[in-house]
Amino acid sequence: MIVAQAPGRINLIGEHTDYNLGFAMPIALEQRTTVRFEPDDSTTITLETDREAGKHAFDVTVQPGDVDGWSAYPAGVVWALAAAGHRVVGGTMSISSTVPIGAGLSSSAALECAVLLAMNEATGVELDLLDVARIAQRAENDFVGAPTGLMDQLASLHGEADRALLVDFEAADVTPVDFDPASHGLALLVVDSHAAHQHSTGEYAARRDSCTRAAHVLGADSLREVQGQDVLNRIEDPTDRRRARHVLTENERVLDCGIALTAGGFRRVGDLMNQSHASMRDDFEITTPHIDLIADSAVRHGALGARMTGGGFGGCVIALVKAAEKDAIAEKIASDIAARDYPAPSIFTARAGSGAAVQR
Repeated sequence: MIVAQAPGRINLIGEHTDYNLGFAMPIALEQRTTVRFEPDDSTTITLETDREAGKHAFDVTVQPGDVDGWSAYPAGVVWALAAAGHRVVGGTMSISSTVPIGAGLSSSAALECAVLLAMNEATGVELDLLDVARIAQRAENDFVGAPTGLMDQLASLHGEADRALLVDFEAADVTPVDFDPASHGLALLVVDSHAAHQHSTGEYAARRDSCTRAAHVLGADSLREVQGQDVLNRIEDPTDRRRARHVLTENERVLDCGIALTAGGFRRVGDLMNQSHASMRDDFEITTPHIDLIADSAVRHGALGARMTGGGFGGCVIALVKAAEKDAIAEKIASDIAARDYPAPSIFTARAGSGAAVQR
């Protein structure tokens, strides 16, 4: 039996910058997805999971549109591997996960990367991590239909304990940066709102299209090429102009966050988180009243900073808090949420964990 694991991720800062070839700073989570693969001589892959009864099956010649639901992610990986000219085999995959689903913590990327590593181990295919990430991304983009960037897969594959990852998407370069808030008396709270989001719906794609239009108006292939906010006045459409402003300022915040972390300046990191959330709320318009309530509550009750993490329209809020106050702040956030009749949240403390790997 082959056992592969891949973590979910939290994005500390840098939202919707990946497909604009900008910068982001995720961490891999300690929570992860495990795939136990028993390869055989058939052409059928059978899936079973601890999350539901029953099994799903598809042929290794699967094509887009043949499979839907959660099993589209492993099916998409098999399709993308085969489309890239790599060998795939049949067998049974038993899948378990501690990554929350639909929370903006990249449960899909964790599943894709774990399936990919397990299949490659079975077939002897050797790929570097960038190729693995790109194949997993193609599965999500072209098979599942979610137009996501490359951040989630890179974070899952490159994760390191107590390190954040400064990702440059133009160069496809990943630079580890020390991220150990506990050594500074701090903790990173994750508040799962239980307001599920889906990247395959139209709002995510609309944001990406808006960024593409803005770049083209400015004579650029991507917003990464755009320097300075003064040129944004050339974008006549006010919505596209706001979207572009978020991306440009978010890239600056990511780089500033890297500098702050290197210097141990967590208070500055908190300020940047707050600025990022405001930009997502006002310019990119991907937060919700529920999510805004959580971020505002965290800061009001003592967090150094708080922001939504993930693609938007639900999911999780992260808050940088003093470790000694984390339980009290968590209780106050939960109380504020209950007062507005939103679902009770799940709240946990996150640490940066290691990346995806095959257990040997």
